[in-house]
Amino acid sequence: MPAYGIVNVDVLDEEAGLAYASVAQRSVLSHGGRCLAAGPTPEPVEGTWDSSRVVVIEFPDMDHIREWYDSPDYRRARRIREGKVRVGMLFVEGAPPEGFALPA
Repeated sequence: MPAYGIVNVDVLDEEAGLAYASVAQRSVLSHGGRCLAAGPTPEPVEGTWDSSRVVVIEFPDMDHIREWYDSPDYRRARRIREGKVRVGMLFVEGAPPEGFALPA
């Protein structure tokens, strides 16, 4: 089952943001992931949204996404962004082809 990383990003330092994005993107690709969406202007339609950018990444499964997050490649990216780019991230497993059911 595919796994997704949903990332809220607030860039405090544009130069650091660009450096982080470059290293992070290479790390995603080298661990079997791909970027599905990345945009500087999310358009909230319900509730509130506090970040200025949103990224959605896909990996083959939860094992791959966890390995990526703990990899030396992505640890390097996290060091680059430290104090200069705020990130909120969550992992979620994809729904089966027939969709999903809400809990009763």
